[in-house]
Amino acid sequence: MLKNTIYRLLERRHFWRYASFSEVAELYASRTLRFVGINLASGFASVYLYRSGYSLRFIIIFWICYFSFKALFSIPAALIAARIGPKHGILISNILYIPAMIALGLVPNYGMTTIVLWALFMSSSATIYSICYLIDFSKIKSIEHAGKEIGFMNILEKLAVGISPVIGGLVALWFGPQAVMMTGALAFSLAALPLFKTVEQTHVRQKITLLGFPYRLVYRSLISQIGIGVDTVATGYIWGLFIALVVFPNITDAIYLTLGTLSSVTILAAIVISYAYGKLIDRQKGGDLLRISVIINALVHASRPFAVDASSIVATNIANEVATTGIQMSYMRGLFDSADLSGHRIAYISMIDAICSLGSVLGCVVVLICISLMGQDSGLRAFFFAAAFLVLITGTAHFRIYRR
Repeated sequence: MLKNTIYRLLERRHFWRYASFSEVAELYASRTLRFVGINLASGFASVYLYRSGYSLRFIIIFWICYFSFKALFSIPAALIAARIGPKHGILISNILYIPAMIALGLVPNYGMTTIVLWALFMSSSATIYSICYLIDFSKIKSIEHAGKEIGFMNILEKLAVGISPVIGGLVALWFGPQAVMMTGALAFSLAALPLFKTVEQTHVRQKITLLGFPYRLVYRSLISQIGIGVDTVATGYIWGLFIALVVFPNITDAIYLTLGTLSSVTILAAIVISYAYGKLIDRQKGGDLLRISVIINALVHASRPFAVDASSIVATNIANEVATTGIQMSYMRGLFDSADLSGHRIAYISMIDAICSLGSVLGCVVVLICISLMGQDSGLRAFFFAAAFLVLITGTAHFRIYRR
């Protein structure tokens, strides 16, 4: 049903593309369902570990190990994409996330064993998916209207991101957090279904080589991924912990619904700006959008330590949505163009993913240093000031498409 709805929306507008509408709809439907599965529990994972008895220091060290392994796994993930094709890689990725969610739900019962299994399955799934998705979408996009297509994909993502945390919060409140993990596993099972009969748009059994790789063309976009990695940690992991431990310290199961609701109220703003940003990018304004969004994002991080109640958290989340959506969409359009020009699509995208993970490692290390020197509350606040500076690295990206 979801795939058919997307198919009809695309068919009326995009008659010029190389891939069939059915293939694009498969990718959109699968990504939407995957985001539902991830966001049912992803915003709660660190809080869930904390409530299970693990210290904040342990949680940060866990994420350092997670992102370090993810960076290393980018090499085998790229080989998988080259060998079997990105769509089949996405299928494997969705399947791998099912045991990850199950393992997370069993953490209170089996401790470290399930934490390790969760990390291994989740990191391998996330790495394979991010590389394969970017390879596939960069190949099947419309050249003239890529901004509009990225905007449409972003709207679907935001719908999933907006709805699923509330659903996850309600399930956690009524049935316990373990039930959220099992619901997430079901969503990933559904996300795999659209891809079982899929056809690859890229060649399979490719060999990856760095001979002739155009470093001068892409090195700035590679460096800028450090800032994106730091932003991932600040927004996706530490912000939820800050809300739960500093703003609302009296933690009960209701915190899951609170986190879900606070993150979901930005959905309308996300949908509107995704459409508007897509038009800006197609009008060759993506470079300006990227630079302005990076500055706004830095200011958002600098304002996070001053959030003291629900209204200030919502305002911060809306401002963050405006900034990060601008960065994601403009950056992705530039990345796709560089992938086309490079002649080394898989190698370039795998480097992008690996360096982003290393940026996340850097972000986690900064968090660990801050809380070690200043304690939990002051350390988390200090980290956001550091993140405001580090995310400016994202603005060092220069894409050829924005110089035309």
